[in-house]
Amino acid sequence: MWALFFGALIIISITHWVHRWRNPRCNGTLPPGSMGLPLIGETLQFFAPNSSFDIPPFVKERMKRYGPIFRTNLVGRPVVVSTDPDLNYFIFQQEGQLFQSWYPDTFTEIFGRQNVGSLHGFMYKYLKNMVLNLFGPESLKKMLPEVEQTTSKRLQLWSHQETVELKETTATMIFDLTAKKLISYDQDNSSENLRDNFVAFIHGLISFPLDIPGTAYHECLRGRKKAMRMLKNQLQERRANPRKNRSDFFDYVLEELQEDRGILTEEIALDLMFVLLFASFETTSLALTLAVKFLSDNPLVLKKLTEEHEGILRNRVDSNSGLTWNEYKSMKFTFQVINETVRLANIVPGIFRKALRDIQFKGYTIPEGWAVMVCPPAVHLSPEKYEDPHAFNPWRWEGLELNGASKKFMAFGGGMRFCVGTEFTKVQMAVFLHCLVTKFR
Repeated sequence: MWALFFGALIIISITHWVHRWRNPRCNGTLPPGSMGLPLIGETLQFFAPNSSFDIPPFVKERMKRYGPIFRTNLVGRPVVVSTDPDLNYFIFQQEGQLFQSWYPDTFTEIFGRQNVGSLHGFMYKYLKNMVLNLFGPESLKKMLPEVEQTTSKRLQLWSHQETVELKETTATMIFDLTAKKLISYDQDNSSENLRDNFVAFIHGLISFPLDIPGTAYHECLRGRKKAMRMLKNQLQERRANPRKNRSDFFDYVLEELQEDRGILTEEIALDLMFVLLFASFETTSLALTLAVKFLSDNPLVLKKLTEEHEGILRNRVDSNSGLTWNEYKSMKFTFQVINETVRLANIVPGIFRKALRDIQFKGYTIPEGWAVMVCPPAVHLSPEKYEDPHAFNPWRWEGLELNGASKKFMAFGGGMRFCVGTEFTKVQMAVFLHCLVTKFR
């Protein structure tokens, strides 16, 4: 009798728990959707492999079923997914007021618990200003000749090879340049290959978060640990042998650490270095690879691009001089090509935030504490925002000035967290395209 009683009690408790899981409490109307299986939610579907540049299948299927705003559960966390341009823009504009940057624990394990994406308020602004020291316009003006020289040398080298793995070679080129600027890293004079650790890291970045030997996620964490160990060793070596003059970003970080104002810690500094190294080469190399493919498939675009860059050469007083900042800023059609490339590339499939209080939007309630995932691909490939959205058409950007995110373009994020490395990415892409069409076509 007692066994039946306790058995029934357990069944009722489980049923009640499952019901609560599928129907979370809310002071209003939740967006439609499914919370998936208890504990794991819809995590398995979210992390399913996807090699296309279309809207992720996980999002696309639920858009058709539930509309542009829906709810789900990822790695045990309730999430509202937004493919609605108005809500996306609202989220970016309300950073620090109604929303704050947030990423799942699995992401913070990978990028570090003190990474710039997880910090807020004064600390975030402080790190952002530090990064602008490296990637701001004044620094990029000085860096421009080196970017052109490095690109020309690599293209010259590749021109003598039968085949080139473009994604891999451009990633190596950009990583070498960025690592030199950040930490004076030179692969030829190093006993360890820093970039190999990032390759392992990348393979598991978007994978199911199962940390056991043999999984991509486990290899990802191993790659991070190795890279962080190398960075820490370099920091300690630099501390033991300080330089008289600042020559890279590491020197600037060391100066900030030595100030001992209680702001910057070694852990935050190393996580910052790690994120900068990853973000600078992986995303840009993918965009460059796609740009070359798009140009190969669209001869009219290639012709127009070539004409622009040949015009730059013709207008020079000294034909042997390198690219100037004014020439770079004059590349109007080139920037249209870049904008169209990153729109179609959709390098960042999701941008996460967290609701700081209950938020009402278009009849739905986003409960306090819930995560929100903005999905840029759904906007970039929307036929309501772009005519023939899957077509590569740089002319659609003609006459448009992009100084930040808009309701229909958010390839570099938005709001106060608009990517500070955007201009660096554009410099590298523009210089690469310039060298490609004027010297190695």
